[in-house]
Amino acid sequence: SSQNLSEEFAEAARQLKKEAPRIQFGKIDVTHQHDLRKEFNIQAFPTVKFFVNGSREDPIDCKGVRKASTFITWVKRRTGPSTVLINSTDQAEAVIKADDLAVIGFFRELHNDSVEVFCETARDVPEMPFGLTTSEDVCTNYSIQRNSLVVFKKGKPVHNEVLEDSGQNKLDLVRLIKTFTLDLVTEYNIETSVKIFDVPVENHILLFTPANSETFNEIYENYQSAAAEFRGKILFVLVDTNEARNGRIFEYFRIRDIDVPAVRILNLTSDAKYKMPADEVTVENLKEFCQSYLNGKAKQHLSSEEIPQGWNKMPVKVLVGKNFNTIIF
Repeated sequence: SSQNLSEEFAEAARQLKKEAPRIQFGKIDVTHQHDLRKEFNIQAFPTVKFFVNGSREDPIDCKGVRKASTFITWVKRRTGPSTVLINSTDQAEAVIKADDLAVIGFFRELHNDSVEVFCETARDVPEMPFGLTTSEDVCTNYSIQRNSLVVFKKGKPVHNEVLEDSGQNKLDLVRLIKTFTLDLVTEYNIETSVKIFDVPVENHILLFTPANSETFNEIYENYQSAAAEFRGKILFVLVDTNEARNGRIFEYFRIRDIDVPAVRILNLTSDAKYKMPADEVTVENLKEFCQSYLNGKAKQHLSSEEIPQGWNKMPVKVLVGKNFNTIIF
């Protein structure tokens, strides 16, 4: 909520006043400041923007940051180095064990495009520590080839992304790394919904199924296998259809009891929905569905009720999704 964020923001301001007095924090109630709201195109609340070197032009948006500690890290990485330079295995261990998640870049040299992309990525992921090393000992110790970005979870490497010399797309790396703050498959509930929308992946796939059905374990395993392949591109969500509090999602996707298990993809930006053409939730069917969606080949799913009998008998015709296009256009 705005109130919570406001308190965390104030706490960050208090702490940074001692450490970095040059960074000023301010708060504006735009309900009374229409000109400012228009100038900075404020659409959602709360919005946090960072102004650099006294310029009003092009402030940096600070998105998805909710805690004081993360605010502080975000600001520090914008005003100083965004990663820790690691020269020894001990130093590497300290970074890796400091938190549940850590990201280390293993490089041949300090000055190339992939290092630059890595450091920019670190600026946008203040939730976890980032380290950078060119030390042969450190690379050998973790048996990692140079020019790799490695995500460590609870001290163990869980993902290794080889970085091309031409430089990867920074946003793709940010998306990928942020997915590690969630499980491979995240069950939808009140607590996780906020986290799900914090991860900047705009494609979500949802599996609707009762968690107590006899086939659940098998279906869930298939779903997890597919999830590993599309990490960072599509976010895998599980919706338990036995949970009464999930009723609004069933309505939104027009899912009925007889439809489950059902699989849908939702694009958050366009709000477009897609239905898996196959009925069986197998690894093959899931992979095919996800791939055809990413290739732009999946057909949009427009849920509609059946065309009512006698829809055209009266002067005012009865239209539903299935006959709307044909009749109107």
